[in-house]
Amino acid sequence: MTEAVERVVNLALFLAATPVPVTAERVRTEVLGYPQGQDDAAFLRMFERDKDDLKRMGFVIDGDAEGYYRLDVSATYATALELTPSEMSALRIAGTALAEDPSFPFGSDLRLALAKLSAEVDAGQVRVSARLADEDPRRQGSTVAALSSAVSARKRVAFDYTNSLGVAGPHEIEPYGLFLHDGRWYLVGRDAARDDTRTYTGARIADATVNPVAPKSPDFDRPADFDIARFVRLPFQFGSEEFEAEIAIAPEAAWRARSLASGQGELRPEAGGAVTWRVSARSRERLLRFVIENGPGVELVGPPELLATLADGLDRVVARHG
Repeated sequence: MTEAVERVVNLALFLAATPVPVTAERVRTEVLGYPQGQDDAAFLRMFERDKDDLKRMGFVIDGDAEGYYRLDVSATYATALELTPSEMSALRIAGTALAEDPSFPFGSDLRLALAKLSAEVDAGQVRVSARLADEDPRRQGSTVAALSSAVSARKRVAFDYTNSLGVAGPHEIEPYGLFLHDGRWYLVGRDAARDDTRTYTGARIADATVNPVAPKSPDFDRPADFDIARFVRLPFQFGSEEFEAEIAIAPEAAWRARSLASGQGELRPEAGGAVTWRVSARSRERLLRFVIENGPGVELVGPPELLATLADGLDRVVARHG
């Protein structure tokens, strides 16, 4: 598999798994295959060539005047194409990795698709693996497979759900759509008892059962204006307890501010090139993880009580690792 083919495949997977608009700079830092230390002009030429390759394959990639890009899933289709042996090998390797990932809910369908590829192409003895979900991947994969069938058939689904506070209870949902974000699957649907559209974390769903009555007849109509992209939030914005967080982004990391915020909260420029980011949050643990994973140059300012939790946690890490 050539480096160019691998890079284009990585770009396609990244855009398909990222429903929110992304900047070219985020592609540069998060998609494997773009050389580190490459000057801006060379990177942009490479990125444009890769986008053109994807567009010729049927991918519809929208861009705006502010430099944000997004894959239009509803308009993307597969065109007829002929694959070279190296391209066929790259496709088989990438597909095999996903098919063996327990958190990928469509493994059976993918294996059938891979079986249609030419058996004469030798993909080599390369061992490949993928892991879409980082929390109980096997459970998430089986749960999302059941939920996906309910979404497609527009059938109600019942399950037990444990919220971020540890409170468990039964739910009956009209499932509208699913998305994968930051290593977790999420379900968006209307809670019948509460008459409210909500987001549910796949790892917290147990014993999902699709309504077996009249399996070929839909139980509900999905709202005509439903857009799952509106429900994609940052990892720390899922939970029950909403609070306001303030994050300071240092001047040397300010270029990442818009990418980090992903359209959430308010970014305020400060003297010297720093940026203050005020954003709503619902999970203290995930907010702390987000700040640590995205540092240095990204520092939590508030709420004050969470700073003490952060300091205590870092002290324990230092003590444990010497």
